[in-house]
Amino acid sequence: MMRFILSRIAMGLPTLFLAAAAVFFLMRLIPGDPAALMLGDMATPAALASLRSELGLDKPIFVQFFLWLQQIATGDFGTSITNGQPVLPQILDRFAISGMIVVVSVTLAALIAVPAGMIAAWYQDSALDFSLIAVATLLLSIPTFWLGLLLLLFFGLKLGWLPVIGFVMLNDDFKAGLLYLALPVMTLVMHEIGVLIRMARSSMLEVQRLDYIMHARAKGLSEPVVLWRHAFRNAFAPTWTLIGLILGNLLGGIAVVETVFTIPGLGRLLVDSIFARDYPVVQGCLLFIAATYVVVNLIVDLCYPIFDPRVTLD
Repeated sequence: MMRFILSRIAMGLPTLFLAAAAVFFLMRLIPGDPAALMLGDMATPAALASLRSELGLDKPIFVQFFLWLQQIATGDFGTSITNGQPVLPQILDRFAISGMIVVVSVTLAALIAVPAGMIAAWYQDSALDFSLIAVATLLLSIPTFWLGLLLLLFFGLKLGWLPVIGFVMLNDDFKAGLLYLALPVMTLVMHEIGVLIRMARSSMLEVQRLDYIMHARAKGLSEPVVLWRHAFRNAFAPTWTLIGLILGNLLGGIAVVETVFTIPGLGRLLVDSIFARDYPVVQGCLLFIAATYVVVNLIVDLCYPIFDPRVTLD
């Protein structure tokens, strides 16, 4: 098992290196001088030259890249241009909020959508099947920002049940924090349900045509036993892969939802830093998101033997 884990980590390192290179060199293509942004319009040429030398901006770009990698390897993501604070603590604080929203949303969506999709496949071409597919297609076709705005208008403005702006941490006020999290979590859950229902249904349709399912039925086993004991584990593997991809994508792409609901998460930090041209924070956020994506996929691979009896770590 340890050899498998080390091999997967080794496969992820080139991905992280390429992601770091893409982030660094693309940032250098953006117009603007970080030193001029930090010192302001009234900076003298001597002060600009001194700060560029201090930041390493006077060195060749490939030298800058490897110096940046050395800093990243020691946990130093640099210092924010806008507030002068270290980048990594800001990322970790914001990621705690985004990670909580994403993990809760994906978990709830999977608990609802996976059984629904498999039941729809089990009763293929029935009224239940058509209804679930229609709901999944409808939810999948609505953009998350539009769905979030609709929920804000209905539950926030029209009914007044939930707050429409602001954010409260759960450790500050648990009840109020749940109210502020309800709408963004509901938005993500409703959108991801559509994706997962379709995938779970497709996987179950493939599995239920296999010979061992016919053999289980021939032995006289009941339909629920055949469904959950024999078909579920083999049909769940592709859906588990999709869940991992959704989790990684949401951790990096939750900026739209956080902007709609004014949540101070990692996506909001990235968007604000892009508008402020805060290069160290943008670079740090993008690299952290790429690393998180690699870690999530590693966890998905390690969990395959749990859900798919055909897969082992040997």
